[in-house]
Amino acid sequence: MYNTVKIVFKSLILLVSLKNLMSKMSTNENANTPSARLNRFKNKGKDATEMRRRRIEVNVELRKAKKDDQMLKRRNVSTFPDDATSPLQENRSNQVSAHWSVEEIVKGVNNNNTEIQLQATQAARKLLSREQQPPIDSIIRAGLIPKLVSFLGRADCIPIQFESAWALTNIASGTSEQTKAVVDGGAIPAFISLLASPHTHISEQAVWALGNIAGDGSTYRDLVIKFGAIEPLLSLLAVPDLSSLASGYLRNVTWTLSNLCRNKNPAPPIEAIEQILPTLVRLLHHDDHEVLADTCWALSYLTDGSNDRIEVVVKTGLVPQLVKLLGCSELPIMTPSLRAIGNIVTGTDEQTQIVIDSGALSVFPSLLSHHKNNIQKEAAWTMSNITAGRQDQIQRVIDHGLVPYLIGILRKGDFKSQKEAVWAVANYTSGGTIEQIVYLVQAGVVEPLLNLLSAKDSKIVLVILDAISNIFLAAEKINETEKLCLMIEECGGLDKIEALQSHENEQVYKASSTLIEKYFSAEEEEDQNVVPESTAASYTFQVQGNTPDTFNF
Repeated sequence: MYNTVKIVFKSLILLVSLKNLMSKMSTNENANTPSARLNRFKNKGKDATEMRRRRIEVNVELRKAKKDDQMLKRRNVSTFPDDATSPLQENRSNQVSAHWSVEEIVKGVNNNNTEIQLQATQAARKLLSREQQPPIDSIIRAGLIPKLVSFLGRADCIPIQFESAWALTNIASGTSEQTKAVVDGGAIPAFISLLASPHTHISEQAVWALGNIAGDGSTYRDLVIKFGAIEPLLSLLAVPDLSSLASGYLRNVTWTLSNLCRNKNPAPPIEAIEQILPTLVRLLHHDDHEVLADTCWALSYLTDGSNDRIEVVVKTGLVPQLVKLLGCSELPIMTPSLRAIGNIVTGTDEQTQIVIDSGALSVFPSLLSHHKNNIQKEAAWTMSNITAGRQDQIQRVIDHGLVPYLIGILRKGDFKSQKEAVWAVANYTSGGTIEQIVYLVQAGVVEPLLNLLSAKDSKIVLVILDAISNIFLAAEKINETEKLCLMIEECGGLDKIEALQSHENEQVYKASSTLIEKYFSAEEEEDQNVVPESTAASYTFQVQGNTPDTFNF
């Protein structure tokens, strides 16, 4: 087996370094309106049919290309410039020209002499794997792909199989048009046949090529599946102990399986997912960090969908192991495991409860205060879907001490994280009990929430006004509206709400005006019996009726 260096090839955009693994994610701008987002939360009296937000519909920022840390395609770059790849080549080590032109390669591959064909194929591979700007289009225009694909079937000459597979892999690592040329040349069934090769380096190259093709998008992913790639791929891992496989080989197979799980519109066939999942569960318990990272990415793709697709994943029982990985210190593993957990809690209450029962909330103090803004943001987004759940689930958030962390993000997080924390608070106020809402106010949510009313994002301003309205509704039920008004005025919130009455967005203008008219416009004489007891530190809310509890807002 031959040493290779993996390099990340960012399709259609740029070539980046080995460790900077980037990819593409889809967006849906139209579905990110405030009303659409509100309607996609769990049953809060806004929309009972679509109970939670779908990531692709409601948070464009989380779906941008630069936020996905898994590679889409990869080129195989040689570390052995002129090393022999077979006994046949050893006999002619001094005969291979260091730099063949494309024209010379065309003549060589069409020569009837196997030795010359091999030299030409190796020369093509070197052009495609060693130059910073490989001449992929020149190779395609020269009509070399059909010949290279035919060489994949040359079981009589293992070196030419390997060199042609390597060359085609690197062509398929390019743009969609370049990948299309490989597919149109009939490479998919040829590569699938090579998965069963007794020569490990050839089967691994076939795995790599299929991963590049499947990574191009849902169309070619489904074509690879349709041609029957899954079963022979899984058979490569059908060994009693995965540790018996070479780490590079196992990583390549795992990465290709993750690309078969990737992309939406449409999502992968459910039958294919059910076929792959048992192997993913097994890989989730491996100890190789790259294997774990790519397995978690695969699961994040599979859970980014409808509740029934989430259920297919959850019912395998893998959530506890996913939560365990969520708590690891390795960012390449933590990121996709958090994405997967976040996707699962967009599902049903029952699916969310499985995440909670697996101990996920105990990991969130470190996630919500993580030094990486993207982790904070995704953690806050995950919390927003948990607080969109049942009141007992909101209580679990409280019991794990997570409310102060959300408020901390409101105070000093980056704006994208703050927006997710605002949603978490808004959902909490929409579905929480009066006692839970009082606790939220006690924890200090009002001032940082109101401070964000100065944000330029009118969508998030509307969500904040909705949360404030929900808090007022709770205050009304315990006859503490005036005290809340004083609290808002004390921290400068009233000025901010009043300023919104001249906002360019009509919805913001109406929502702010409604709050002012309902709670701040009446010039009533103060009844001394209801004037709040003012202290330097707080106002004391007295719950009316038979409830003796005292709340300090």
